[in-house]
Amino acid sequence: MALTKLTSNLIEGGTGTDWVTAIQTSNFTAAAGKGYFVNTTSQVLYVNLPVGVVGTEIVIQDYAGTFATNKVILNANGSEKIQGSALEGQIKTTNATAVLIYQDATKGWTSQDVSLNLPPLTLHYLVVAGGGGGGVDFGGGAGAGGYRTNYGGTALSLNAATNYNVTVGAGGSSANISSGTQTNGNNSIFDNITSTGGGTGSNGSGAGSTTAGSGGSGGGGGGYSTPRNASGAGNSPSTTPSQGNSGGNGFGPAGNLQSGGGGGGGAGAVGSSGSNNAGGNGGSGLTNAITVASGTGPYYAGGGGGGVYDSSSTGVGGSSVGGNGGSSIPSIVGGNGTTNTGSGGGGGYGDSGSGGSGVVILRYPSGYTISGLSGTTTTVGSDQVTTFTSGTGNIQFN
Repeated sequence: MALTKLTSNLIEGGTGTDWVTAIQTSNFTAAAGKGYFVNTTSQVLYVNLPVGVVGTEIVIQDYAGTFATNKVILNANGSEKIQGSALEGQIKTTNATAVLIYQDATKGWTSQDVSLNLPPLTLHYLVVAGGGGGGVDFGGGAGAGGYRTNYGGTALSLNAATNYNVTVGAGGSSANISSGTQTNGNNSIFDNITSTGGGTGSNGSGAGSTTAGSGGSGGGGGGYSTPRNASGAGNSPSTTPSQGNSGGNGFGPAGNLQSGGGGGGGAGAVGSSGSNNAGGNGGSGLTNAITVASGTGPYYAGGGGGGVYDSSSTGVGGSSVGGNGGSSIPSIVGGNGTTNTGSGGGGGYGDSGSGGSGVVILRYPSGYTISGLSGTTTTVGSDQVTTFTSGTGNIQFN
């Protein structure tokens, strides 16, 4: 008796699906509990899904075995979800019998034969290199790391499941008056986009760096010793648009305690030159809104301020992210460039500031995920934004 009843249910369609006998060859709106034979031989078809009720099913059958050639695209009702996403769904498996089940408001309509209909993988980037370390003994402020972005412009077209290299450049090291061994910042990279580390500020006298470094932005020249007054070049090597600016010249004939180191170049402006008992200000940075839904976003890549003997007028770091200059009287250490902004370290008298580390920020359509090198991902509008603050490695979009 039980076996007879089970056989009868299978013949009649025990799932309760009510099959529509007409073959669907154009876009249509599905109804709960219905099954549809869908023919995509001639075109991609769009199916509008109804308001979901928990446990409701809809079945879509590939009538002609053409879903892999012309897929079915599913649109949820209003703000409802497909596979837990606000994106469209798609069925693109030959001969699929896709059973869509409405789970709840969080997951919406789901099926093992449905995937998300992702938009093209396009990407905006911000790649900022590490800032340089400042000079000592009337030292010049350091240059900011190179600043390169396409945010607000034409997006890159990328491929999913493809390796792309990401490298976040560390900031250059600081120096003290006994050694004067500051270093340039390190390069940051995304794929074939390389931003060059910021140049060091020059030492005014003594050991160590006798010339200001060139780089994404150039370092400021040192004060006190005339041969060391020259600044370092920015946008080196050259990129279009420019990745940075030159530093300012140092001031002071040999032995002049009123000398001032030049400010390091920033992404937005050249560093100011030092003057009589005044360090040059660091060149301004630039704001970038890649991480925000609206507004201008934070500053990146400010130059470091120049150092002096007397603290009455130390150089100011660019856009409050570059390190301020230091002095001998009183003893003030050159300030560090702000972490993950690629800003230059401040020049000093006894000790200089180190460069701020760089950053790589990627903005791309929601629905994709990144695997590989670890970053922090947030949702901004209809996009995902992933920020990498250290390390080097490959990533993939999936």
